[in-house]
Amino acid sequence: MHFTEEGVKVFKELFQKHRVAMAYVDGCLGLELFSEANQPASFATISKWKSQEHLEVYRQSELFNTIWKKIKPHFSEKAEAYSLVELNA
Repeated sequence: MHFTEEGVKVFKELFQKHRVAMAYVDGCLGLELFSEANQPASFATISKWKSQEHLEVYRQSELFNTIWKKIKPHFSEKAEAYSLVELNA
């Protein structure tokens, strides 16, 4: 996620405010926040879910929609989301 200068502040505040609630959503196995090393306005969250269905329930939740509505206007670029599957090599 890439944010405007003001968006960085808004995003950090929202993430800290809702971090615990997000981590305790049914099916969430973990939640981490990263920033890009040379781009302080770029962030990534990585969450691990019991199933794709649990993630979809979260994406339709009031919590997600509340956060999304507040943060969406502060993106400097279109946000991208990926669903990955773990490969056991």
